[in-house]
Amino acid sequence: MTSLHLTGNEATLAERLEAFLAGLWGLPVSVVNVTASSAGARRRNVAFDALCEGRSPTGLVVTIVPEGAGGLNTVASEATMRALARACGVPVPEVVAMSEDAGILGGPFFISERVDGETVPRRVLRLVVGNGNGEQVAGQLGTALARLHSISPELAPPGLIDPGPRPPAEAALGDLGTAIVDLGLADRPALALGMKWLERHLPDTGGLTSIVHTDVRNGNLIVGPDGLRAILDWEGSRRVGDPMEDLAWPALRMWRFRSDELEVGGFSPLQPLVDGYNEAGGSFDMERFEWWKVLGTLRWAVGLYGQASAHLNGTFPSIVMAASGRRVPEMEWDLLMLIRP
Repeated sequence: MTSLHLTGNEATLAERLEAFLAGLWGLPVSVVNVTASSAGARRRNVAFDALCEGRSPTGLVVTIVPEGAGGLNTVASEATMRALARACGVPVPEVVAMSEDAGILGGPFFISERVDGETVPRRVLRLVVGNGNGEQVAGQLGTALARLHSISPELAPPGLIDPGPRPPAEAALGDLGTAIVDLGLADRPALALGMKWLERHLPDTGGLTSIVHTDVRNGNLIVGPDGLRAILDWEGSRRVGDPMEDLAWPALRMWRFRSDELEVGGFSPLQPLVDGYNEAGGSFDMERFEWWKVLGTLRWAVGLYGQASAHLNGTFPSIVMAASGRRVPEMEWDLLMLIRP
């Protein structure tokens, strides 16, 4: 049996998963083919197969939130949000089980079905280029987001992040300004100029708010030869937001992976995403979309700086976090290109 050691503990991750699933299913379980994913700066994703008498072999993925990772939504809120989205037609892997007991696997976790396909951005791009279906994936993504945004915020699970009564754009800008001050970035000219632009162009959503995912992009998608198979990483989902935030995020240059001419994830122009969204009941707004592109770029520059700082000050030591800092100037350049006259 292949196993992966969680830390220096005597029990392996496989053995702990076996014990947990046996208690859940009431039968002995063997966990094999344990494979750690390299994706994710904070959370650990591990794929494995669960073998249980009377059941077909089950391909699963466990997502573990390490202690000290400073999570966003709790695993309970995230798992419930995923189930809600799945029930409303959004392609999301089914959650099999979850636990907030950090003593079981070293942190709160949930286990979900394993959906086959590519998630690594470069492999996604090679796949869609080879199949010629990048525009199809963008259209499917637009449809999925329209279905998500059609869910009433009143149905959001208890505990899902709630930004409060302020309009989404105003709330996002205020939080970003606070983060810039807290991280000591107020003297960086590009960021200051970006903040001024956002203040001058603050959009009015006109009451068009919805549940938002906040991190839909190339890298959080599972893609196969048939197109989009699943949307991952719901840890930052919010009860209320501007739907255009979710449309703008996958269109930022940082998620194109050098295929800059294709605005959506490096695999499609924008129009198929817009068409899929509108045809599924969404209402695309270009002005708000462009504002959220600027906000997203500035926010990511600040987020990357924060990740590098977390490594340097010992809050969350990680080579992935450390490497984030080198991309801050790149984000500043993207920001200036977006707001130039």
